[in-house]
Amino acid sequence: MKLNAVEKFLMNNPIRSFVQRKKEAVMFEKLGGKTVGQKVLEIGCGRGVGTEIIIERFGAAEVHAVDLDPEMVELARKRLAAYPAEKLGLSVGDAEAIDAPDHSYDAVFDFGIIHHIPLWQNSVAEVARVLKPGGRFYFEEVTQRALDRWFYRTFLEHPKENRFSGEQFIAELEKNGIEVGKNSAYWLFDDLIIGVGRKTPFFLQVGGIRGA
Repeated sequence: MKLNAVEKFLMNNPIRSFVQRKKEAVMFEKLGGKTVGQKVLEIGCGRGVGTEIIIERFGAAEVHAVDLDPEMVELARKRLAAYPAEKLGLSVGDAEAIDAPDHSYDAVFDFGIIHHIPLWQNSVAEVARVLKPGGRFYFEEVTQRALDRWFYRTFLEHPKENRFSGEQFIAELEKNGIEVGKNSAYWLFDDLIIGVGRKTPFFLQVGGIRGA
């Protein structure tokens, strides 16, 4: 689901960029460390602020960034024009159907896109599919608690059914083999959940049951 005009404005301004750099990135690094030398995917890249953070702060060697909205991809392309093609790939893409083979990425970043997706469980399954064993999923997501607030309901456009709490989101990750445990935190009055999960290595999976 594409952003409406109000949310595009909110997501494409210096305040949002400041929050990504000074809050989300700091917490991501604290919870999951850097991705130095790794191949990384960002889903819902918007105008490319998160992509830039992944390259510059987290040290990724190669980043593939996708967004459902061609307009956002074009803005990201202009913003990130200085990066060589072997380091950065930008494309229109759907987080419910990631155009990559299984086990392609060392890490996946989600700066708040999955709550926009009606069948968000499909995106979680896709993230799990493209992560390498032991790969990390960095996520910051908006919970149903926030989406039920007057401001969200009045000015922003989100799917109305099949929303999730923080606990439900983490449970879905773990159902798909992305272990989070206590490696997450709430902020902004529990409206947002941020964390890092790790894809369970194959040797810990036996018939779909994760071992100790």
